[in-house]
Amino acid sequence: MSDVKRVLIVGGGIAGMALAIALQRAGIAAEIAEIDKDWRVYGAGITITGPTLRALDRLGLLEQVADEGYCYNATRICDPAGNVILASRVSGQPFGPRIPNSGGILRPVLHGILSAATRASGAMVRLGISVAGIEQTPDTIAVGFTDGTAATCDLVVGADGVHSCMREMLFPDAPRPIFTGQGCWRAVAPRPAAVDRAYVYIGGPVKAGITPVSRDEMYLFLLQHVPDNPRMPEEQWPNLLAEQLSAFGGLLADVRDGLNPASKINYRPLEKLLLPPPWHRGRAVLIGDAAHATTPHLASGAGLAVEDALVLSELLSADISLDQALHQFTARRYERCRMVVENSVRLGKMEMQRAPSHDHAELSRISAMALSEPI
Repeated sequence: MSDVKRVLIVGGGIAGMALAIALQRAGIAAEIAEIDKDWRVYGAGITITGPTLRALDRLGLLEQVADEGYCYNATRICDPAGNVILASRVSGQPFGPRIPNSGGILRPVLHGILSAATRASGAMVRLGISVAGIEQTPDTIAVGFTDGTAATCDLVVGADGVHSCMREMLFPDAPRPIFTGQGCWRAVAPRPAAVDRAYVYIGGPVKAGITPVSRDEMYLFLLQHVPDNPRMPEEQWPNLLAEQLSAFGGLLADVRDGLNPASKINYRPLEKLLLPPPWHRGRAVLIGDAAHATTPHLASGAGLAVEDALVLSELLSADISLDQALHQFTARRYERCRMVVENSVRLGKMEMQRAPSHDHAELSRISAMALSEPI
């Protein structure tokens, strides 16, 4: 086993919480430093692919996610008129009878599940602080926090998102996140009983879709081409989203017509980032969006974050040195994460260029099959 007995995790999002849970179960003490004193999460719904559900199952959280979210086995990919182009991205149930092919859940609900499991694991969570600086020796890493306190540990993990402060400290010359030309709208709406799977509409002026996220709710997502990355005033979100949905009928029209100032709507510009290997420097390593931020086109950002946590925990528990574990971590994760980032961005470009729907569906299918492979 590596010499790691205490790990500091910077960031209490999906990647950080998943790693804390996995490390505690492996007998390695984990502490999270989260800058938000209220440990909040922003956003509406999230699509959960089969590989993500498989990773959550390894954390012991599949049943709770399925119970509090909504799982299904088929995703209908349609043209703008609603004609089905592809009945499902994945054939059969490649992950076994226990694990559905897809699902959806509200982001605050998923955060609640993970944060409760983090606390229950015994991991320490410190809120309202982050890392101000680090000093490394061959045997330890000393950390200074933003509240003036300090600590010493064996490993620091940067899980602090696409605009990672840890990445700035470790790799000051690293590439910065790049805007992709699209913005993503999400809105939560009541779920009709007939919506028992996801529907994705491609090939039109915008890509849009609907995903069930609970017994009573679903969320709509829409990807808009915004080359100049304009500011979208929050008070105008219902009207701006309704305008983008103007060409759709059916379920999407129903959601559009129900939008109002009280609607749960979220908008954010899409950015990408892929840090070249290695993802560590000495006794500090990056995981999740801090190392590989992707767009939502393959619905795999959360899944990659949980997989990072599982693989890193496994390697830190192996009978190898810390340096070997960190090199192997990047080696095992890089190509899979690169595929997701690059294919997601490629799908976005196809949408902006109005590429044929079948080409878009085929790249989605190929990517989904690649993600079904074991981590």
